[in-house]
Amino acid sequence: MNVKGHVMFAEKKITPGGHWMSIAGIASKAAGRDWKGTAETFALTGIALNEAFISCWDEKYRSNLIRPETYINQYIDEEWVPILQTPPFPEHTSGHSVASSAAGYTLGQLFGDEFHLVDSSEVAYGLPIREYDSFSQAYKEAAISRFYGGIHYMPAIDYGVTQGLSVGEFIWNNISTKPERLAQSN
Repeated sequence: MNVKGHVMFAEKKITPGGHWMSIAGIASKAAGRDWKGTAETFALTGIALNEAFISCWDEKYRSNLIRPETYINQYIDEEWVPILQTPPFPEHTSGHSVASSAAGYTLGQLFGDEFHLVDSSEVAYGLPIREYDSFSQAYKEAAISRFYGGIHYMPAIDYGVTQGLSVGEFIWNNISTKPERLAQSN
């Protein structure tokens, strides 16, 4: 957050959904997918992300758990601040965990989980290139980063990953872009 006199503005980095859409594009290019394969990758990843955020925010406002910063400031140390800026919505489950695992699951279905990924999505924001040997390695790192950043408790990470994998599996099993995977009518 930047404050200059009475003007306050935030400098944002890429969103979790935007980051995973960038990873979808990187994976499509690395795998040599044609435009149809790339479109399928973007469509299924986008649907998984959309449903993951709906599922996550439904749970956030159902459980309505306070953030670590609020708890620590109230009961332990009123000066403590997390490494990451605390978002202004309930803590449980972690949006990064749910969205990342749903997207990572989907990409793992499309390309195989064991996929060497060179992620340059956030270089423009001053962050280094990251390399992963699997989509699950990438989504697990995204998930745990919210705990290390001080804005989530571990249950929000663990349940968030489980929740996201369930969303990704549901999307994969119920939405198809290929005729051989379409539901058969009776």
